[in-house]
Amino acid sequence: MAFDYDLFVIGGGSGGVRAARVAASGGAKVALAEEDRYGGTCVIRGCVPKKLMVFASEFAGTPDQARAYGWDLSLGAFDWTAFSGQLNTELDRLEEVYRNLLKNSGVDSFDARARLTDAHTVELSTGKSFTAKHILVATGGHPVRPDMPNAHLGMVSDDIFKLKKLPKSVLIVGGGYIACEFAGILNGLGVNVTQYYRGAQILRGFDDEARGLIAESMQEKGIDLHLGTNILEMAPASADHSASHAGTGSDAAMGAPVGTTQDLLPGAEDTGEPVWVKATNGSENVFDAVFFATGRDPNTADMGLEEVGVKIGRRGEIVVDEYSQSSVPSIYAIGDVTNRVALTPVAIREGMAFVETVFNGNPTPVDHELIPTAIFTQPEMGTVGMSEEEAREQEPVEIYCTSFRPMKSAFANQPDRVLFKLVVSKATRKVLGCHMVAPGAGEMIQLAGIAIKMGATKEDFDRTVAVHPTMSEEIVTMREPIRTA
Repeated sequence: MAFDYDLFVIGGGSGGVRAARVAASGGAKVALAEEDRYGGTCVIRGCVPKKLMVFASEFAGTPDQARAYGWDLSLGAFDWTAFSGQLNTELDRLEEVYRNLLKNSGVDSFDARARLTDAHTVELSTGKSFTAKHILVATGGHPVRPDMPNAHLGMVSDDIFKLKKLPKSVLIVGGGYIACEFAGILNGLGVNVTQYYRGAQILRGFDDEARGLIAESMQEKGIDLHLGTNILEMAPASADHSASHAGTGSDAAMGAPVGTTQDLLPGAEDTGEPVWVKATNGSENVFDAVFFATGRDPNTADMGLEEVGVKIGRRGEIVVDEYSQSSVPSIYAIGDVTNRVALTPVAIREGMAFVETVFNGNPTPVDHELIPTAIFTQPEMGTVGMSEEEAREQEPVEIYCTSFRPMKSAFANQPDRVLFKLVVSKATRKVLGCHMVAPGAGEMIQLAGIAIKMGATKEDFDRTVAVHPTMSEEIVTMREPIRTA
């Protein structure tokens, strides 16, 4: 059978674009369809704009620290309009880069929604249909609101980047990395931030000591963090709500009247009023905005996947094997839509492995072991390998850990602390996990990840000469374990 294309990719995010252009560069005839903006979650409404917002928010603490070092600085007002305009200009530039990468690689791109009509046929929202020998689904995921009355009054992470102006107060619901990162961002930009998380500690699944230090630091910076707490009810704030609870909301703490969400979100479903929230701890408050960071689901709805025989999991994910192949041999999937490891570099690696397997005759399973990760809280967290809690369930381990005020903070008499931690196997001496909470932890963990991926032992770390004076030298100077488990 003759096909229109060797490969048809559905989804123009980082993983899909990489797979499409690499396959095309190798001689395959490739097409790609994207219904929204090229670049996907990471470039348009995720990692990139979020990191730029982190940079913006970190300037808030500059004058205080600078004064300790002899500089007479003062902080002016933050101009959200100016920043967001520059941000959107940068995102437009990056989207154009992605479009050009496809064009220059010889990929036919379609600005349309795609769905499957059989194992080899893609139908576009424009009415056109194409056949392909292989189909790759790389449609990513989307943030979800909780299933509760009036949940539409709250925004999700996609909405943050569309704000016309910043609210004076916000309630963030959730305790994962998205919730904690935006708590730090909005707090740094001058928003009064309250955070509810139903669990006992934020950042579930990460090392206990590391996430504990981050929680303490967040509270020291003024984030009103409530653990073991969730929303019980929410509704548009009536005049009675505003009057009776104006003294308990975060705006009151600023000495400002309760604001409104009017004009915050173009096209938002809310009423343009502040939101009244009753928590499971019995408290009632009014907030300018509520932000749900309560999870993400794969984008598989109304794509014809199940109709053509593709197995779909409980969260809506496409079930794939180690080669990213679905239950239909001609259909593959990579990235967040598979709900494996929802990280942009992982999607890119999965895309490369797919091309090696399908087009280069080199079956390449995806390697999801020992992936370095950065969480852009303030301070940052960098982590690779197992947490102490995870490791000690598998084998006897030694724990090397230190926490201290780094030189820059100590000189300025600021309370900020950092943490460096190694989890080491007693039997093999291999470093099973490395965890850092410090400014620039994301940069540092990339290099530590290389050593740990190579199987470095604690003695390999010990043999490495320290770079002094740095925070990171502690990674190679911790000689005695603080405990065994």
